[in-house]
Amino acid sequence: MKTSRRKFTAEFKARVALEAVKEHHTLAELSKKYEVSHVVISRWKKEFLEKMSIVFSTGSAQQEEPTVDAEKLYAQIGQLKVENDFLKKSLKKTGL
Repeated sequence: MKTSRRKFTAEFKARVALEAVKEHHTLAELSKKYEVSHVVISRWKKEFLEKMSIVFSTGSAQQEEPTVDAEKLYAQIGQLKVENDFLKKSLKKTGL
């Protein structure tokens, strides 16, 4: 009989990792409480500690400046519209 792997939400992982960081309970106690291996809890704790500085960085991943300049894109759109209109008029003149 094949058992499927359990998938945990990010919120659950964060909650367990935070409890592990606080060290009010041992990993064995947390493992028993949440029914998750102490090895997995250790991995979540390590990842939590490595990535928690991202929260306080000056700009999060979603708020980073776009790499492409918006003005250049608008200029390119305008140029493409002009070219498109020219091609449409040329096509009408040739009768195709």
